[in-house]
Amino acid sequence: MYAKVRKIFSGKYPKLYGICENRKSQIKFFFAGSSAALVNLIFLLVFHGWFKWGLVLSTSLAFIVSFFLSFTLQKFWAFRNYHYGKIPVQFVLYIINALIGLSINGFLMHLLVNKWGIWYLLAQVGVSMIIGLYNYLIYSFVIFRKKI
Repeated sequence: MYAKVRKIFSGKYPKLYGICENRKSQIKFFFAGSSAALVNLIFLLVFHGWFKWGLVLSTSLAFIVSFFLSFTLQKFWAFRNYHYGKIPVQFVLYIINALIGLSINGFLMHLLVNKWGIWYLLAQVGVSMIIGLYNYLIYSFVIFRKKI
């Protein structure tokens, strides 16, 4: 089915197909991250909204589920990195990178909202885009880099 859709898409929209083909890992990175964020929200709803578990427990469990999904999608799908022996090191680097991203998020949100007076939701969108670019570069060139 994928080959059939690909053939139709490339025939009807050759320029767009070429752009997508050249930016495949960036597009997959975006969808993998968006999927993990959606799964985080869904599990938060399930744990806190339906099961009525505490907010901290629900948030933590939803984050853990989405974190594992994100790692798996980024490693195997977006960056096509199939080195199973490197999973422990890559996972530790992924965790460290997540903590760095969390720190950057907190710092930039404090700066933009508390110091510069930018609306918090707009600030978070901008900060998320910055962290997304940072993550893409770290995943591409450090965590899931291809051997040279």
